[in-house]
Parts: sequence; C-alpha cells; structure tokens
Amino acid sequence: MSDQETLEKAVAIGPNGRPLRLEDLPAPDTRRWVARRKAEVVAAVRGGLLSLEEACRRYNLSAEEYQSWERLIDQHGLVGLRVTKLQEFR
Repeated sequence: MSDQETLEKAVAIGPNGRPLRLEDLPAPDTRRWVARRKAEVVAAVRGGLLSLEEACRRYNLSAEEYQSWERLIDQHGLVGLRVTKLQEFR
C-alpha cells in the first residue's frame, strides 16, 4: 500500500466524536472558519491525517494561528474557538 493510500484510509476522531477522514476536512479554499472547522483541522493534525506543515500549507495558516487553535481547544474546549469568545479568553 502506498503512503497516499494509507493516508486516504487514515481516520482520526473528529470534534463530534465521529471518525474523521481526509475527505471530511474543510475545503482548502475555506474562508469562513467556524469553530467546528477549526476543531476538525486540529483533530486531523493530532490524529495523524495531516502534519502541521501540511495543514498550514493546505489552509494558508501560520503555525502560530494553528497553535492558537490548539491552545484554545485545550483550555476552553470547542467554545474557545468561537470568534465571539476570543476576546474573553485572550
């Protein structure tokens, strides 16, 4: 099995507790980042579907922006990723 085939079959657990596959992730041209989409990208990186570098490249993110999503999830859960809550948590 090739590395690409392995990645296509790889599964992580998404923020809703269900399996998350590469094809379930937000589109690479996503412009509106709701909390669920951010959490899906974090789950994909943590679950090995994407590396941090691949996620940053795919979604045009800086490593710092991605890492802030991870920190907010770790500290406040999914609600921490809501834009309306960002000012409260910073």
